[in-house]
Amino acid sequence: MSLLLRGVRKAFNGVEVLHGVDLEARGGDVLAIVGANGAGKSTLIKILSGALPMSSGEILIDGQPADLRSPHDAHDRGIRTVYQELSLVPELSVTENLLMGNFPRRYGLIDWPAAHRKARELLERVGFGMIDPRARAGRLSVARQQMVEIAKALVSEPKVLILDEPSAVLAGSDLDALFALVRELQRRGVLVVYVSHRLVEVLDLATAIVVMKDGKVITTTEPARTSEAELIRLMAGRQLERIYPPRRPVPGEVRLRVDGLTRAGEFTGVSFELRAGEIVGLFGLVGSGRSELAACVFGAARPAEGSGAFRSPQDAIRHGVAMVTEDRAGSGLVLGMTVRDNIGLTTWRSTARGPLIDVRRQRRDTAGMIERLAIQPYGCASMPVVQLSGGNQQKAVLAKWLLVDPKVLILDEPTRGVDMATRVDIYRMVDTLARAGLAVLLISSDLTEVLGATDRVLVMNQGRLAGELRSEGTTEDQVLEKAIT
Repeated sequence: MSLLLRGVRKAFNGVEVLHGVDLEARGGDVLAIVGANGAGKSTLIKILSGALPMSSGEILIDGQPADLRSPHDAHDRGIRTVYQELSLVPELSVTENLLMGNFPRRYGLIDWPAAHRKARELLERVGFGMIDPRARAGRLSVARQQMVEIAKALVSEPKVLILDEPSAVLAGSDLDALFALVRELQRRGVLVVYVSHRLVEVLDLATAIVVMKDGKVITTTEPARTSEAELIRLMAGRQLERIYPPRRPVPGEVRLRVDGLTRAGEFTGVSFELRAGEIVGLFGLVGSGRSELAACVFGAARPAEGSGAFRSPQDAIRHGVAMVTEDRAGSGLVLGMTVRDNIGLTTWRSTARGPLIDVRRQRRDTAGMIERLAIQPYGCASMPVVQLSGGNQQKAVLAKWLLVDPKVLILDEPTRGVDMATRVDIYRMVDTLARAGLAVLLISSDLTEVLGATDRVLVMNQGRLAGELRSEGTTEDQVLEKAIT
């Protein structure tokens, strides 16, 4: 199996965003595509997936021209895509999501026992056997939903599997399962197109690495011929001297105190404090209860006992607490609304004049945030937020909450799907906020980030707080040991 792209171009409203992209790969390759947010990766993936038509150029599969005008056309050619944003039907079971349109039948009716067995066999075959096929998809963690998305794409045994940030919410054994699956697909002769901002794993998994910048392929290289530092330099167009800011001074007064917080089936007896001027990391493997804990503190879920949780998100916001959730498309943004309206969502009431929105003030405030966070492309305020790259969407979510001038900021996977240069910008911005007196709780499945960007780390293990470590001088193995044992 071979895939060849020649001179692929794409323009939106007369503005070209892909400038003659050339790619070549074969079955058994793991072709990694890296680049800063806005480099053109997502547009290229959508063209290969049939979700977007190219403006000009040529795609050849096994030497024959491929006219990919729709996802159905791509499916017919053996191409499946797992996008960064989840697309499962949350009210249906894992089995229903996996086998939709392909259920085993008996006497004209769906044979549910057989369907659940088939779903379980598929999950076990791809290394995700820890997922219950009868579970409702919407009740799974984001990480487990990501696994179901990948399994769903493999039902038809594709020739080309495109993975867009597949590891962004995975850690520990779940991440190991993903890597084992990619290597198994490689052995079977499947072409895996792997898009990721985690450069360490790209260097470990890929057979070839394509670096994109400003809609062009600037180089194609191999892991043995490059390094993480070199890839960052190529992607950013500059040398990043320091990824994480220096440690902050001694923190101030307590801004948030949680005592004995418990929610049945999710976490038990959790106690901690957040102080002004510090960034506290919260780490745990999938199922540890870390995101559920944050949602409960913010008032999005009710605790069974304990103190420190707000009655509702509105109550949290009134007390100066803001939260950036891990699922920016599902709960962080209204994708059909403009960038300006999304950023202004949290301040509609506070900027209103009676029953009317103060549009002039909203425009001024949101324009200031767009400039402050360098949200791209230039002049994006009136664009639908769905048209922004993942990293710029994340900046829009951050901007929305910074407008309320919080005292406590909860960040759940704030750099998911974000390139290294943009990550550095986010780390510096959060550091600036902390130095100005904000208390930050940073939840992440990236151990390097958890230790590099924080002052201390809280470690969750199966719903309990397993330990607290100073970030400086602590190793990743020490954190993992508390998260696992």
